[in-house]
Amino acid sequence: MQNSLDINELLIHSDKTIKDALAVIEKNAQGVCFVTEKGLLIGVVTDGDIRRSLINGKGLDTLVSDVMQKQFTSLPVNTPQAEVQKKLSSSIRHIPLVDENNIPVDYACFSRTHRTPIMQPLLNGNELAYVSDCINTGWISSQGAYVKRFEKEFAEYCGAQYAVAVSNGTVALHLALVALGIKEGDEVLVPDLTFAASINAIIYTGAIPVIVDVDKTTWTISLEDIEKNITSKTRAIMPVHLYGHPCHMDEIMAIAKKHNLLIIEDAAEAIGAKYKGQHVGTFGEAATFSFFGNKTITTGEGGMVFFKTKEAYETALVLRDHGMSKTKKYWHDMVGFNYRMTNLQAAIGCAQMERINEFVTEKRKLAAFYNSILAETGVFELPPQAEWAVNGYWLYTAVLKENCGITRDELMDKMLKNGVETRAVFFPLHEMPPYKNYPTKSNFKNADYISQQGISLPSSVNITESELVNIKQAFHTIFDSVKAS
Repeated sequence: MQNSLDINELLIHSDKTIKDALAVIEKNAQGVCFVTEKGLLIGVVTDGDIRRSLINGKGLDTLVSDVMQKQFTSLPVNTPQAEVQKKLSSSIRHIPLVDENNIPVDYACFSRTHRTPIMQPLLNGNELAYVSDCINTGWISSQGAYVKRFEKEFAEYCGAQYAVAVSNGTVALHLALVALGIKEGDEVLVPDLTFAASINAIIYTGAIPVIVDVDKTTWTISLEDIEKNITSKTRAIMPVHLYGHPCHMDEIMAIAKKHNLLIIEDAAEAIGAKYKGQHVGTFGEAATFSFFGNKTITTGEGGMVFFKTKEAYETALVLRDHGMSKTKKYWHDMVGFNYRMTNLQAAIGCAQMERINEFVTEKRKLAAFYNSILAETGVFELPPQAEWAVNGYWLYTAVLKENCGITRDELMDKMLKNGVETRAVFFPLHEMPPYKNYPTKSNFKNADYISQQGISLPSSVNITESELVNIKQAFHTIFDSVKAS
């Protein structure tokens, strides 16, 4: 995948100054310029060269030709890619490629041939074997042994009793709400900072979503704003364990008990996360998970609902299968839905369950790596990690401090120029057209801040060492440039 940068964005003429070079480096976000004279390549200057020259007393008006490296690596433009790749290293990150006249016509770097995605699944275990088993036996739809096996294994992992596998995480939320009796006119509290599926599922039932601000420290639903928004119509609270960090479950449960409210946990992003040693998703009357392709474990699409009571669980089983009677085939006791998970999906899920502890461990190791890098810059608020919590770090997300010399969107653009995909935090629900007119007593200052300043980094469990090196170097290059300017 080609980087969008053209070679001309890395070139500077020998009669230009250090100040000019800093401007070029700041724009290209590569930490390097190629110096030319009469069109010919004569040197390379990096942000490190400039920094050292300034420390040694040279001024910004010093010519780049006085500080450039005259001994550098370049290669003919027709050099085989394999040979070019061998030359690239942590010390040689960019190689100018020249024609037969020594005119720079292209360049090579890690990010020109590779882009690190924000997330991708790891499917190199028994996934293919189990899916092949489904095909060979003919059990490919919702009737098959893998569905019940997946329900059992995931419930046991989390410490739940009643599990219902469904076709995706959004219908998991809807099924949970309907099975618990949430109906038209009821109010359900939902945090402002979450994926839209959370609020959409409430709306599907005819209930009224009440959008609540989030806590600035944990980024999860604000306890103060929960109390502020409870009315006589409030029936339930939907805590969302955002990006893998648990909500304040003891306090939320106390509020729910005080006001006789239901709790439906949205744990779509929190597989492996724990609150005071207990897996999230095991506190409320119901909890939901997602197994979309970017989640900690995946079934492609897919979801799961946990219930506290057998009654709600059995209601959900009927609703999941068109409302059809469990004792009288094709007799419908209620209006239901087709929310079934296929045996093919569940087969993938069973294979993923065999490595779930490994995946969660890798997520936390990656978070520790990112924490160390971002802490060095001094301009990030690291992701929440309360002492009572185990963050599952579904998607590593940090907050860029305001007025630090670079905006969040500028940083994302520069990271992309270095071959690194990033993602902005969710837009607050209250800003989007479908949700603007629902009642609330919140001012959303915390959700607005986190949304505007938050950035998510690549979080695949199979991210490579070379990708991590490139990400680290990209951060150093970008923030060295920010400090220099």
